[in-house]
Amino acid sequence: MSEEFTLKRISQSEWLLEKSGEMRVPGRIFADIQTIEQLQTDVAEKKEWNALRQVRDVACLPGIVTAALALPDVHPGYGFPIGGVGAFDLKEGVVVVGGVGFDINCGVRLLATPLHKEDLSDVLPELADDLYRTVPAGLGSEGKLRLTLDEIDQLLREGARYVVKRGYGVEEDLVHIEEEGQIPGADPTVVSRLAKQRQFRQVGTLGSGNHYLEVQTVVRIIDPEAAAAYGLEEGQVVTSIHTGSRALGHQICQDYLKEMEQASRRYQIPIRSKELVCAPILSDEGKRYLSAVACGSNCAFANRQMIAHLVRSSFARILSLAEEKVRTVYDIGHNNVKVEHHLVDGTACELLVHRKGSTRAFGPGRKESPPDYRAVGHPTLVGGTMGTASYVMRGTNLGMEKAFGSGIHGAGRALSRRKAAKKYWGKDVESAMAADGIILRAHSLRGIAEEAPGAYKDVERVVHAATDAGINQPVACLRPLLVIKG
Repeated sequence: MSEEFTLKRISQSEWLLEKSGEMRVPGRIFADIQTIEQLQTDVAEKKEWNALRQVRDVACLPGIVTAALALPDVHPGYGFPIGGVGAFDLKEGVVVVGGVGFDINCGVRLLATPLHKEDLSDVLPELADDLYRTVPAGLGSEGKLRLTLDEIDQLLREGARYVVKRGYGVEEDLVHIEEEGQIPGADPTVVSRLAKQRQFRQVGTLGSGNHYLEVQTVVRIIDPEAAAAYGLEEGQVVTSIHTGSRALGHQICQDYLKEMEQASRRYQIPIRSKELVCAPILSDEGKRYLSAVACGSNCAFANRQMIAHLVRSSFARILSLAEEKVRTVYDIGHNNVKVEHHLVDGTACELLVHRKGSTRAFGPGRKESPPDYRAVGHPTLVGGTMGTASYVMRGTNLGMEKAFGSGIHGAGRALSRRKAAKKYWGKDVESAMAADGIILRAHSLRGIAEEAPGAYKDVERVVHAATDAGINQPVACLRPLLVIKG
């Protein structure tokens, strides 16, 4: 039986997936015409994985509010699409494993230095080699911070704050991390022993897949007021760290997929895909999962805090730059679920907001932003590809109204990893990047092929669509000088 998806164009970059069948709300997709055409092609070709079907399935979940959202970097994921957002009423709604995914609180930290591109001209290869040696990366990589079971529990409760207390970083870092690097409500007793054991030696590691460390330069300032608030200027050297909760987050997801499948049956919630298993937010199962996600989120904040320390030590060795001169601009996740305050039809509501491959993008005036960013809204960090560009963006008032204060997190994949590995050769990608003046250090040639720039959408298109829709505002464009990959 063929599937029908009726899309109505609202504006140049906004589309409505009209409510039909068991959908409780419509779908709303922010995207350009090329992305919409690709989504429709996936449906026409009856691909098992297609993001339109996933938007529709999310719209069928109990307690969902306003619309199931997809942002301009949308592509198929497990359960929710990547670039998917769903907000749920606390009393009637559910918490969904596929609304967070396997890499809990995968996110980006941006570090700023007082250096400019020309300061690195003579030492860039040396810096690349030192970072490659200093920051553990690759599948199964292990860090230098070895923790006991009791220490893991402390880290899961305290997040980045625990790492700072151990001497890796400064208190000022915490001010510029989402939730100050510590999600409340984390209870390590709801995380399995296996999940904790998998994390004993992984704090301070990049891992593999799409995770990376990039030393970049600010090539363009687009929003001078916000850039000044964030301390960014043209020509400046910055560093982006993209990683998450590593094996611990993955194991939490695996554990709770089983538990929430049973809960879905118990509460008689229809399940349209195995990753959309869920439980009522206020149920015991729902509370346990939310607490476990808080633990995973804190683990990710701690991981990026430790890597930031390693980056600072590398800059100190190679460039004699005092570690305190490497400043945290912001650290924000893009696989999360949180209770937040939003206006729905003019009424203040407390909602549980899932963001899968989407970042919180709160606009001006929100108390959740650091005091020095509050007038413009906090930064959002948008990864492009290792051969093109990344962006610093911010939320807008319209984005608060239309998208629950959510933003794009990256370019979004155009090819699966398997297809990319067949199409590209790692050495060819490395050579092409070198020709563009970008140094690449990687632990796997296949990993390079899987993450080839051509495997992703054009980040410029994605940023333009988010800007055109009015939900996010670009602040600065960054281009890589060197890339460290797993």
